[in-house]
Amino acid sequence: MIKGLYESHLPVKHLSTSINFYEKLGLKLAWRNDKIAFFWIEEGRSWLGLWEGKEYQAPYHPSLRHIAFEVSYDDLKASLKWLDSIQIDAVPFGSSNSIEPFVRPYQNNASVYFQDPDGNSLELMCYVEVPDFLQHMTDKLSFEEWEKLLNEG
Repeated sequence: MIKGLYESHLPVKHLSTSINFYEKLGLKLAWRNDKIAFFWIEEGRSWLGLWEGKEYQAPYHPSLRHIAFEVSYDDLKASLKWLDSIQIDAVPFGSSNSIEPFVRPYQNNASVYFQDPDGNSLELMCYVEVPDFLQHMTDKLSFEEWEKLLNEG
């Protein structure tokens, strides 16, 4: 039933700062007024709403301030260089100290994390095909470890 992301909304402190940030990510501004902006994630299909103001700054659990953007496997492999080129720092996920993209074989996906200017959690994510002989893997793996296992299989 679910085919993608239709919309997601995030609270922001400074709308203009956030607009600049999301434009650097390549999202196209769809609509804005003085306190709200919407960006197309996939034009005509899904978008992100940014809401500026104290009324939108209530305490939130980090999982409620998170968006995962779908990317290709090759783009995810190159994501640290791309983020660096647009002056955005990747951040570690969970208790990890590494900012490197990683594969979750048990979820059939791979990710890298970063934040917007308001500390909202953002993720670049792709689907990965997991061969039968790796279905048992429950650890997160670096791309290097993942590809080595694939080649050994």
